[in-house]
Amino acid sequence: MTTSPYPIETPFKVCIVGSGNWGTAVAKLVAENCAEKPNIFQRDVKMWVFEEEIEGRKLTEIINTEHENVKYLPEIKLPTNLVANPDIVDTVQDADLIVFNIPHQFLGRIVKQIEGKVKPTARAISCLKGLDVSPEGCKLLSTSITDTLKIYCGVLSGANIANEVAKGNWSETSIAYTVPEDFRGAGKDIDPFILKEAFHRPYFHVRVIEDVVGASIAGALKNVIACSVGFVEGAGWGDNAKAAIMRIGIKETIRFASYWELFKIKALSPPNPKTFTEESAGVADLITTCSGGRNVKVARYMIKNNVDAFEAEKIVLKGQSSQGILTAKEVHELLTNFNLQDEFPLLEATYKVIYENGSVDDFPNY
Repeated sequence: MTTSPYPIETPFKVCIVGSGNWGTAVAKLVAENCAEKPNIFQRDVKMWVFEEEIEGRKLTEIINTEHENVKYLPEIKLPTNLVANPDIVDTVQDADLIVFNIPHQFLGRIVKQIEGKVKPTARAISCLKGLDVSPEGCKLLSTSITDTLKIYCGVLSGANIANEVAKGNWSETSIAYTVPEDFRGAGKDIDPFILKEAFHRPYFHVRVIEDVVGASIAGALKNVIACSVGFVEGAGWGDNAKAAIMRIGIKETIRFASYWELFKIKALSPPNPKTFTEESAGVADLITTCSGGRNVKVARYMIKNNVDAFEAEKIVLKGQSSQGILTAKEVHELLTNFNLQDEFPLLEATYKVIYENGSVDDFPNY
């Protein structure tokens, strides 16, 4: 049992919103921690599941009886204290920490369903990757959660392939969380210690930082850059070209973050350039994502088989989503709104391959 540096007023209740591949992997490790630390957390962890039928049985029933998400994380045994729940309001209404882990295109609809239904003292962590773009600028997805639910939201992002984490293979991650101004005190509210206790496992090492903006931007753009890498793989350009694409991608990510004020990104602190080069949420996540994630696979299939992005996504991912496809469009819209396309040739070239039948041969030369 972990000893807390301060008394815990009431053990914290944690829930997970999302039960896909990564959502279930995160739910597994959180539930393991909650079971092992009864002085800090309530034992049961609810996980909201979009109900589906698998061979005539409800997915929630399968998870709760067989302790396996047979559709999205097969062959991985889940803790018995992880409880699948098809009712999203019931899942979140009494939680102190809400972990969001859904495809980001569904976020707006989901948070609207639970608006006014969460505890006003709750906190949140977003595992989503993407940006919320409007003609006026850009919102972090964590800010979208805060604006709708009126609760502070940090970010989890790092070099984390879901299946490897679920199997207990060693990895690390970053949690970006700035203690908010309405912090109610140690032992009463979520702080960096509580977050580390919730997510850190012997196989999943957590470093808590304050750079929510940097971690969010890196997490969003790495999916677009991974599409770029998939394109050059599909074109047969080799490892040297892939390394060059990643280098250019990091450069454009840092440049993108430097415009955070122009983009009207709300933040308690500005982005830290070291996040992109020294933290798991930065270069490590980019390398991992570009080494074989779903964005690379979809993009590679596009080029090799001369099909469009959405057809490739359907064939390769079988119902799951490639976040890079959507984020490429959002980034293009943002850069267009601020007339910055020429400053981001890789991001723009990637958008054109996905949406305008552009050629990999048009990728930039630096």
